[in-house]
Amino acid sequence: MRQQVQGAILWFDEEACCDVRQAGGKGASLATMTAQGLPVPPGFVIPACVLEQSVDRERLLALALDQRHAEAQELVRQAEPPREAIVAAYERLAPGNGLVAVRSSACAEDSEAASYAGQQETYLNVRGAEEVCRRVVDCWASFFSERALFYRARKGSLRDLGMAVVVQKMLAPEKSGVLFTVDPVNRRRDRLIIEAVFGLGEQVVSGEVTPDHYVVDRAGAIKREQIVGTQRVLEPEEVRRLTELGLHLMELFGVPQDIEWAIENGQLYLLQSRPITTL
Repeated sequence: MRQQVQGAILWFDEEACCDVRQAGGKGASLATMTAQGLPVPPGFVIPACVLEQSVDRERLLALALDQRHAEAQELVRQAEPPREAIVAAYERLAPGNGLVAVRSSACAEDSEAASYAGQQETYLNVRGAEEVCRRVVDCWASFFSERALFYRARKGSLRDLGMAVVVQKMLAPEKSGVLFTVDPVNRRRDRLIIEAVFGLGEQVVSGEVTPDHYVVDRAGAIKREQIVGTQRVLEPEEVRRLTELGLHLMELFGVPQDIEWAIENGQLYLLQSRPITTL
């Protein structure tokens, strides 16, 4: 795969794949999926090196090592993002002030040993280039929150300053949710777990609503289900397609995956895939 660089921007499309060292875990996995021709909403990455180039690196490192989160975040919030590059990329991705999602993508995140899920921020329905720039800085700052530094002190390294940011076209899904390619609770590798809601899957991740719950075999057949409302969210064919894509991702990445997905206008999209670390 070739790497396509435009100023401070890494694009991922079917012909270009982001460098994992600069795209972070989330950005690199999205680029890998896109390069495989999988259905991923288009987007770009502000590389991890940009944060380090935008602040006093030695000062930030010292604050991180001392876990002085408030001072570290204040230092980061004074950083100036590469506005010209971000504005140009945003206008190409979402012309006419379209909506995008701005997602943190730490370089060490989502390894087989540790998942950084929920440690850094994601911002949905972001509109306008200036707001995108502001949310990029907010993502950077979230990497130095008290919770994030506490987690890195135990699962990673406080010397790690590698935080990329993914900017991705925002969907308006009719259905969305999460898919586990194994049953992480019962530790069954012959079963997949799908949780689904109408609307945005962020409701599932945040625990705002109770999703439909489907236990599925590797052929995509529903073995057990719990339907919350009067109408089921997923039809059997949608369950089968999710199962097929989930098993493909598990084969692609070599380990069981925790996947976020969405369906918009009948098209299934993959929003994120990361290793399951609780097995």
